[in-house]
Amino acid sequence: MPMPTQLKTAVVTGASSGIGAVYADRLAARGYNLILVARRADRLAALAQRLSEVHGIAVNTMTADLEKEADLARVEAILAHDERIRVLVNNAGVSKVRPLSKTAVGDSLSQIALNVVALTRLTHAALPAFLSRNEGAIINIASVLAIQYLPVSAVYSGTKAYVLAFTRGLQNEVAKTGVKVQLVLPGVTATEIWTEGVSGVPLAMLNKDTVMTAEDMVDAALAGFDQGELVTWPSVADGDLWTKFDAARAELFAATETGRPAPRYLKP
Repeated sequence: MPMPTQLKTAVVTGASSGIGAVYADRLAARGYNLILVARRADRLAALAQRLSEVHGIAVNTMTADLEKEADLARVEAILAHDERIRVLVNNAGVSKVRPLSKTAVGDSLSQIALNVVALTRLTHAALPAFLSRNEGAIINIASVLAIQYLPVSAVYSGTKAYVLAFTRGLQNEVAKTGVKVQLVLPGVTATEIWTEGVSGVPLAMLNKDTVMTAEDMVDAALAGFDQGELVTWPSVADGDLWTKFDAARAELFAATETGRPAPRYLKP
């Protein structure tokens, strides 16, 4: 399902480096004009100039902190009213992995604000226009920790589990329309979230064999998009693992629909 272009625009959040910057480059190579959103104006400007020169496309930048109401509202307005936009990549996010008992409440709320609230609001903003045109794509970046819960990832795993559930529900909602919604669940990816110490875990502490480059991650995710995948696990070789996992989830849900306590909870 190749993405259409013809003077159409893609919006990428968290675009100043890492996964977001690679998405910007790959979408530019496909002929999309870009609106790049991130906090660091200097990084955005340099990236915009490079992509414009290399790919011959138009690039607009929006310096915005999506945890801030005013900045988030500005991006919402663009998504709702710019008729050229056909793709939204909800990539902006933050990971602060440490025990909850040793985490400041503000750090937890920061993760929720960016990973959950901003992603939800931007999707809300883009969706009506996409549906009205019966065309558009939303790519939500989650994480493999959406289905794994570590002693240091209670909040982060919770936010990414939300992205998984939110995106799957939205996929069912738009299934009979021309709007495509893809969920991407990367494993450990080499980005500045590790090298700048934001995550709380240095990249050097991780097994290098488990770390994927941002370029490989995005290329795999876009290959999954082109193949029509709704859910893409860039580092998982056996696609049947997800099929089985999802089938087990559906079976478990079906087992809840009895209206009676399970026998093991009844007195003998």
